[in-house]
Amino acid sequence: MNRKLAALIIFVAIITALVAACARRPSPEKKPALPKIPDKISRGTGKEPVLSVYEVQTGAVKEMKLEDYVAGVVAGEMENNWPVEALAAQAILARTYVLEFITDKGGSKYTDADISTDFEEAQAWNPDNINDRIKKAVEMTRGEVVTYKGKYIKAWFHSHAGGMTATAKEGLNFKEAEPPYIKVTKSPDADAGPEGKRTWTASFSKDQISAVIRDKMGMETGPIDTVSIVERGPSGRATKLKIGNATVSAPELRIALGSMEMRSTLLTSFKVEGDKVIMAGKGFGHGVGLSQWGANVMAKQKKSPEDIINYYFKDVDIVKLWE
Repeated sequence: MNRKLAALIIFVAIITALVAACARRPSPEKKPALPKIPDKISRGTGKEPVLSVYEVQTGAVKEMKLEDYVAGVVAGEMENNWPVEALAAQAILARTYVLEFITDKGGSKYTDADISTDFEEAQAWNPDNINDRIKKAVEMTRGEVVTYKGKYIKAWFHSHAGGMTATAKEGLNFKEAEPPYIKVTKSPDADAGPEGKRTWTASFSKDQISAVIRDKMGMETGPIDTVSIVERGPSGRATKLKIGNATVSAPELRIALGSMEMRSTLLTSFKVEGDKVIMAGKGFGHGVGLSQWGANVMAKQKKSPEDIINYYFKDVDIVKLWE
């Protein structure tokens, strides 16, 4: 082999090795797109927004920094002696919730407010329960929100999943397309939490159920001699119930009867006994998104707030909007 040919072979080998090395080298990760902060509350890029909040407790509209509002929500939604990591996961979702709410709805149903402390409209709020744990949880996640493809997610959460989370359609009777970031997943809360949240029972008179279905759902049951679960969703939650002659949405019935009474649609028993309709089930709440009791368990397992969020939501980004 002459020298020129040998040199050429060596040159080709070097080039091939360099190309292969470049191919193996990971490309720089693309930073996720940041969602837009609504103009009405924005104080400039990288700055904390300021909200107009209608306080149902006082009937007044107050201006407050968004992080102060978030602290009040965390104090209303979780026990303030829970692990900081669980409280911090709740803070990330509370922050996301209010920004998505204003982006989607434009503001509160209450005049001249961006959002309210009415838990039926938005989130629970109890600033009297703010303590050092909650302050730390809010501060350690300051400015963090959850997004999917550059937009705020619907930051759903509930008290207890009963061991399995739900799709939005089965848990909430959500009318739009199923959000791609919502998933059915095992929740580590199956054996956690007190009776009434882990498991529950409820009894309703036939007349009570018949009146609720007529007055709030616009259907007639006729005599309630039998009840049955007609359909279940992917998590096992009831989605349709047959009560007498009426076939009703289980999530809508839960709201109509009262979510403190019919605590979930993850039913384990549904029957008629005498003049009563008896239900039993697992979990507390609609079951969609983050389980607060599941977050509690994961926090005790030393999971970070971001780990907890990523466990309950699929393919999401957690981004920081202000310092």
